[in-house]
Amino acid sequence: MVINTSLILQITEVVDYIWSLQILYNKNMQDSVFTKIIKGNVPCHKIYEDALTVAFLDINPVAPGMTLVVSKQQVDNIEDLSTDDYRALWDTVQKVAKRLRHVFPDYKKICIQVEGLDVPHAHAKLFPINTGADSRALPDAKKPTDHAALAVIAAKLAF
Repeated sequence: MVINTSLILQITEVVDYIWSLQILYNKNMQDSVFTKIIKGNVPCHKIYEDALTVAFLDINPVAPGMTLVVSKQQVDNIEDLSTDDYRALWDTVQKVAKRLRHVFPDYKKICIQVEGLDVPHAHAKLFPINTGADSRALPDAKKPTDHAALAVIAAKLAF
């Protein structure tokens, strides 16, 4: 088999160019509420943070301990994360899921959802469930946020 190194080099240059356009597009995006949280401009009930991700409680949870795991790289679609950021997000999801299972042992499963319809910033939602119907629950938008209760849960979940 003959390998055309010139063609491989050209393909690599095109891929690098496309990736640079994606990064430029994301840098020109307006900061999402998650980016504002990451920058410290909006408060949150943080339970975990590392160099590439942050995890904090949802202010309108469908179940106790509902946590958002967010990439620090702002991209709209999770599949557009760099390989390192994508892996870091899922490593954090696993850590948070284990922590949720430990803190909420009476639940059967930890639901993990990726949809990103409300906030244009790659993230996963995790929350304890007992049934399939629990995984489809919608938050009550009329219910005020109970920050005191969230602070207590965040203290139990923090690691």
